[in-house]
Amino acid sequence: MKKLLLLVLSLTLLCGCSTKKIVSTDKAPAAIGPYSQAVIVGDTVYCSGQIAIDPATNEFIGGDIVAQTKQVFSNIKGLLEAAGSSLNKVVKVNVFLADINDFTTVNEIYATYFEEGSYPARSAMEVANLPKGALIEIEVTAIK
Repeated sequence: MKKLLLLVLSLTLLCGCSTKKIVSTDKAPAAIGPYSQAVIVGDTVYCSGQIAIDPATNEFIGGDIVAQTKQVFSNIKGLLEAAGSSLNKVVKVNVFLADINDFTTVNEIYATYFEEGSYPARSAMEVANLPKGALIEIEVTAIK
């Protein structure tokens, strides 16, 4: 049992899976709480949820679901690039909507950011409230 544990530990250290790298960039909004913009473990990038905040001003842009969704994807793109990844390498998306009736509009915009035929896995759900009164928040997981 000790040999197996040592082998697993050694393999984990060799693949770099035990190290955690914090991503911080001005290409996405600064964290507005005690969390990181993104974290890299091994070859996986875990991005915090993004709402429609302009990274240049760190101000919530407001507006309708179209404007907010486009800003969110701009933030995600900048964050992934800072982490050495891209939208093409996203494997999982969680979409949080203040109103599930916005799903069709969001879905149309969403489809323009990913290659047809290699869409990431996705969940979409309505939530009671989002930070700053946002209409949408999206978090992604990607590979490097």
